[in-house]
Amino acid sequence: MGIDEGGRRLMGRVGFGVAVGCAVVSCAIAAILVGRRARSRRRWGRAVEVVREFEEGCSTSIGRLRQVVDAMAVEMNAGLASEGGSKLKMLLTFIDSLPDGKEKGTYYSLDLGASSLRVLRVELGGTRSMILRHQVESQPISPYLMTCTAEELFDFIAMTLQNFVEKVEGLEHTTDLRRELAFTFSFPVRQISVSSGILIRWTKGFAIEDAIGKDVARCLEEAMSKRGLNMRVTALVNDTVGSLALGHYHDEDAVAAVVIGTGTNACYVERTEAIIKSQGLLTNSGGMVINMEWGSFWSSHLPRTSYDIALDDESPNQNDQGFEKMISGMYLGDIVRRVLHRIAQESDIFGDAARCLAVPFMLRITTIYWSFLLIVIGIWATCFL
Repeated sequence: MGIDEGGRRLMGRVGFGVAVGCAVVSCAIAAILVGRRARSRRRWGRAVEVVREFEEGCSTSIGRLRQVVDAMAVEMNAGLASEGGSKLKMLLTFIDSLPDGKEKGTYYSLDLGASSLRVLRVELGGTRSMILRHQVESQPISPYLMTCTAEELFDFIAMTLQNFVEKVEGLEHTTDLRRELAFTFSFPVRQISVSSGILIRWTKGFAIEDAIGKDVARCLEEAMSKRGLNMRVTALVNDTVGSLALGHYHDEDAVAAVVIGTGTNACYVERTEAIIKSQGLLTNSGGMVINMEWGSFWSSHLPRTSYDIALDDESPNQNDQGFEKMISGMYLGDIVRRVLHRIAQESDIFGDAARCLAVPFMLRITTIYWSFLLIVIGIWATCFL
């Protein structure tokens, strides 16, 4: 009996010791978890603060938006009054009539944008919105082509067009037939006529100096001629004017178009009498499409944050294209990167991946939404779940 009683006492002490030990370990683990959670909350709390600061910096009340509208209206009128009198170019396009859906035939078109070159062949049936057939191909614009020579760029365009024409026409292809071509050129051009224009400057990352001041339609025609391609440019427009033309083809009430892509721009139909810098300008319709080139618009009423200022300071075209840098795909990715980089600097929520955020323009437009989505989900899950 004594042994049994002693054994029970010993086992009781061991059990008590084990229980105490487990309790200590559990408390230690709990303390570690609570500490980690507290640190995690502090880290995510700072991330929330950075995002909220950015949100406040971007806020635009109705009153502020009206001030921006008024400022843009002033610049528009100044640009219509005189050359160089405004931040907005307000360029004449010499287009006084737009497609109405009655067009028939087969047409070719080129679209040179910031990231790709598209070639299009379309057959129109003459009934409103009746596009019988269309074929399109796209070629990416390499970084080299954005900084090469004018001859190299336009030779690449002519080569791509030639390959496309030979492919879609097949056995019907002949060099005897002269085809008409529309050229969509998404950069500031001072139009000489509906089919020719002088390049004012490059935007969207292009920097081909020997092309500035040249007629881009003539450059293309010379490149096509060297390759034996029997085509001539019958219309030179930018992508915004092209968007308006397509909109009017489907809906005759369309009078304006806005593009927010890699870059940004707007155009609209203006009364000829309002275009003071071209006194005596006569058109059959009494109006003309005006290419605003509003990427260069600026107003002190725009919600400019510290991230916008830093991006502009480090850009190759400092103090230029201010509006475009705030809203277009070319720059929005880097604004997001700068916000995330600041979060990474002030907390360690990104770990080793934070080093990548120091690389300029490592975020592109296709990753913007996912970046914001991931950080918002993370903040919400940590703070509210």
